[in-house]
Amino acid sequence: MIDEVVMLRHGRTQYNLQHRLQGQIDVPLDIVGQWQADQSGYALASRFYWAKVNRLATHPESIAQPPAAAAERTDINQYCEAPAAARRMVVISSDLFRAQQTAHAFADLLGLEVTCDARLRERSFGQWEGLTREQIKAIDAEAYASWKRHTGGETRYGVESRAQVGERGAKAVRELIQDPRYADDETSTTMMLVGHGSWITATIANLLELDPDGMNALGGMRNACWCRLKVRHTINGQPADRPLFELEEYNKAPAIADSADWENGPADLRGSSMPDWCPIIW
Repeated sequence: MIDEVVMLRHGRTQYNLQHRLQGQIDVPLDIVGQWQADQSGYALASRFYWAKVNRLATHPESIAQPPAAAAERTDINQYCEAPAAARRMVVISSDLFRAQQTAHAFADLLGLEVTCDARLRERSFGQWEGLTREQIKAIDAEAYASWKRHTGGETRYGVESRAQVGERGAKAVRELIQDPRYADDETSTTMMLVGHGSWITATIANLLELDPDGMNALGGMRNACWCRLKVRHTINGQPADRPLFELEEYNKAPAIADSADWENGPADLRGSSMPDWCPIIW
């Protein structure tokens, strides 16, 4: 049974650095984005180390064994009997490459497979994809202002509304939770979904029944940060009609983000031609 969902946003890309709307354009991580993905991957792999124990207990043939001349063999029973082995994790990524790179930065450390799913793709920005805010404003200042006010002017250009993204994302999450490939009633499971900022924010808002355009809407996600939701399948001991969600963490970053320049990365990763990242100015 899937009783926990973690949503991880991809690391930085050149489009993020340039403040271009990526949407569903396939853009890879830049060097700082790979560093961000790796730092979050290290932090999450440490936190969820039990997932590696579960994988090794489930597939004991993959446990490393010493040469035949060694004094003794690796004790497989230690993995099978460890309480950590009772819980498992599945990792599902958007099929866009930046999300796959971020998923593997975490999953590869624990030896977990990554499954790609197009339902986790970012919000589509239609005709605005690839453009900066300045370019959008020059094309249609009224539509831009409406987008800024959350009154829907962007939809004139084929942009998915926040509500549509949330509905699409929540539908995908609910379907994945019930998917027999991932749902095992006998094993408590964490589902790691690796995707995109707007998709994550809108999806969580829908799952929590928040207005994506209202004053109580969630704030934006930083690159390579994550959210965690508890999934409840019962109410007062009785089966619920559908899973219920409780937000436990939002926009969480690894500890290094508190001491390093998270958006720009370490100085030794930045060549002379790389500009500084700057906050978005509407």
